[in-house]
Amino acid sequence: LGATRTASAAKSKLQMPVSGSIIRPYVKKKNDGVDIAAAPGTAVAAAEAGTVATITKDTEQTSIVVLRHEGGLLTVYANIDAITVKKGDTVKRGQTIAKVPDQQPSFLHFEVRQGYDSVDPMPYLQ
Repeated sequence: LGATRTASAAKSKLQMPVSGSIIRPYVKKKNDGVDIAAAPGTAVAAAEAGTVATITKDTEQTSIVVLRHEGGLLTVYANIDAITVKKGDTVKRGQTIAKVPDQQPSFLHFEVRQGYDSVDPMPYLQ
């Protein structure tokens, strides 16, 4: 029973972290998530309840927040600023964790990972 519950939880829908159109789709090994168009200053919401696993920066000094959820699922939020959470915080689904920065194009990069493997976020969001 535990295994089926985990499998069904993994298939449960995530909340869109921002509302907007997908401007760059998921392509394994090229774009490990989706880029979602959003106006500068748009609040970025946690796609699901979880814990802040880490806050880091990539090689281009872009801020990244990683949330850990039940069933080994991680959500990754990149191209953000004004981060409102810290490592170890518990977040609720829909809680604001950051904002979309003022830049062109203005977007959020969002990833879903099962363990360390990136997976297409769209089935989780639709």
